[in-house]
Amino acid sequence: MALVKYNNNSISSVTALDSIASGSLVLLATNTITSGVSSSSFTSNIDSTYDTYIFKFINIHPATNNVNLLFNMSSDGGSNYNITKTTTYFRAYHAESDAEANLVYEATEDLAQSTSYQNLSILIGNDNDQSTSGTLYLFSPSSDTFVKHFISRMNAYYSADFTFDQYVAGYGNTTSAINAVDFKMSSGNIDSGVIKMYGLSKS
Repeated sequence: MALVKYNNNSISSVTALDSIASGSLVLLATNTITSGVSSSSFTSNIDSTYDTYIFKFINIHPATNNVNLLFNMSSDGGSNYNITKTTTYFRAYHAESDAEANLVYEATEDLAQSTSYQNLSILIGNDNDQSTSGTLYLFSPSSDTFVKHFISRMNAYYSADFTFDQYVAGYGNTTSAINAVDFKMSSGNIDSGVIKMYGLSKS
């Protein structure tokens, strides 16, 4: 392909550009938490419209110190969050003091054919400046053929003044359609934060 060069004169005459994707990521819902809630759920707009759903967590701040952000899925519109899951978890961490750093697989944070909530981000502090942020991808939740894969990456400000870079992946072991997702803390409320749900266009 030939390299096309532009200058100020040629750019001023451009009226349209071809082959630039737009609108592929669609914001479907925003849960803004300004006072404590026990959980934050998404119970609509998860259907066959999109193959991939993306959740963005922005400064999720717990009311209780040293707690985990958890997630689970539902196939009955949110009446029950009890999908059987097999998952894996690892993290990199580094102390503010520079005294400790490591990359570790955490067997205690994963699940093996369990309906329990999955930890996405662990040991989050509740100091005024502490929180967790990141992304969760949920693939083909409406499939009636395949299990429901998901991947997340979260960073947390650990209560003992570490940064935790956390990776979770796994699958909901069901061929039933997933149509609701729930997030909560392992103890106490979600004090504040924003969770956004996006759909990724099929084309």
